[in-house]
Amino acid sequence: QVQLVESGGGSVQSGGSLRLSCAASGYTYSSYCMGWFRQAPGKEREGVATIDSDGSTSYADSVKGRFTISQDNAKNTLYLQMNSLKPEDTAMYYCAASSYYSGGYSSSIRDTLLKADFGYWGQGTQVTVSS
Repeated sequence: QVQLVESGGGSVQSGGSLRLSCAASGYTYSSYCMGWFRQAPGKEREGVATIDSDGSTSYADSVKGRFTISQDNAKNTLYLQMNSLKPEDTAMYYCAASSYYSGGYSSSIRDTLLKADFGYWGQGTQVTVSS
């Protein structure tokens, strides 16, 4: 049984930093894509960053240069380092892992998300950025 457990959310002031973690268990896909998504109240869920089994990453334009996704395979943990946080980054952040991923080159996060079915989700962690 796959379990994803996020941690690291909290409240920070604008310009601050947070690091989210996602501990995965029972996830044994050799070809995969994992990602961070967020959803603010009244808004649709959006993909923030992804990383695949080849180490390729993709980011939403709104977070490029500020957020970094990484993984520690030895610890089965996914991370999202968030710097220069803005009030508009306030949202519930979710970790997700693919149950299917076709792989290959992606030119954008939208392209990456089209190649994956994210069948596994964590419970979410709240990030609140105040101005």
